[in-house]
Amino acid sequence: MTKPLWLTTAVICSALALGACSSTRLGGPTRGAVGAPITEAPPVEAVPSGPIEASPLPPVAGAPIAPDMTAPPTGGTDIAGLPPAPPPPTIGAPAPAPAPAPTSRTAMVGNWNVQTSGGSCRVQLSSSPALDLYRASASGCSNQDLSKVNAWDYRNGEVYLYQTGGAVTARLRGSSSSLSGVLAKSGAPLSLTR
Repeated sequence: MTKPLWLTTAVICSALALGACSSTRLGGPTRGAVGAPITEAPPVEAVPSGPIEASPLPPVAGAPIAPDMTAPPTGGTDIAGLPPAPPPPTIGAPAPAPAPAPTSRTAMVGNWNVQTSGGSCRVQLSSSPALDLYRASASGCSNQDLSKVNAWDYRNGEVYLYQTGGAVTARLRGSSSSLSGVLAKSGAPLSLTR
């Protein structure tokens, strides 16, 4: 009786798979394996086959081109290939202006004179909390939005003036003695001074 072809193929494939399981390449046993014993080869040291050259990579398509960093800078270089250090400042030269001191919320508290295109008035910024803001009051303001100011806040270097209902009346930037900005609705310029 003849065996079907698929059965013969399955038996051959199974035999090959079992043979591969005993191979040392797949982690099978090394003793008693069929074939010659395997000996480990001595370690091989990597040796370059030719001279090694370095060159900059081409720029990425669409990227801005940076100045050539392989060329020496003009004016000579020091031993490490860096440009020479700047000369020391001369005695009697004016010192650079100090950076302005960072402004804080507490520096903004107090009375302010307000100047707008419609006239002038006064705004007082208080340190008394009003929910998550601080109390404010306006007096003598002809601008409808400024006359309704009742709260303020200082965030990210800006003073925000709020009116009843929580709408932003104005955003201002500056120092503890002078602020400038715009009214939120009209975009009209606005300045506060002490």
